[in-house]
Amino acid sequence: MPLKVPGNWVNEVWIPNSDSVNAVLRGKVVYKAYCLSCHQFDGGGVENLNPPLIKTSFVLGDKARFIQIILKGFDKRVEIDGEDYSNNMPPLNFLTDQQIADVLTYVRNDFGNKATMVKAAEVKAVRAKLAQ
Repeated sequence: MPLKVPGNWVNEVWIPNSDSVNAVLRGKVVYKAYCLSCHQFDGGGVENLNPPLIKTSFVLGDKARFIQIILKGFDKRVEIDGEDYSNNMPPLNFLTDQQIADVLTYVRNDFGNKATMVKAAEVKAVRAKLAQ
């Protein structure tokens, strides 16, 4: 499946943003190591257990909420876009701010998604707020 990364059309040619390309490529490595077993190769998740990462409000919506899920994990039954999911997700707060930003940028720009990058500074700010 080809990676879709943020960029701009210039004279009918898609020019990827180099920061985005690097973030997406690094994020794919993090995804394979920590996310793939539950959310699957195609981001489709597991019905009623692990939510899909394909065009859901959690993925494409509020970045701070998405960052918080990575940092704190998730241990509640949740409805996402009309479907219920109940498997616990452990916190991945041992990942660096950059690793979290990269994996979320990857998820937000693969699996048919198209959204803005997540920056390490955004992760750092959410991590600091959670520490208060």
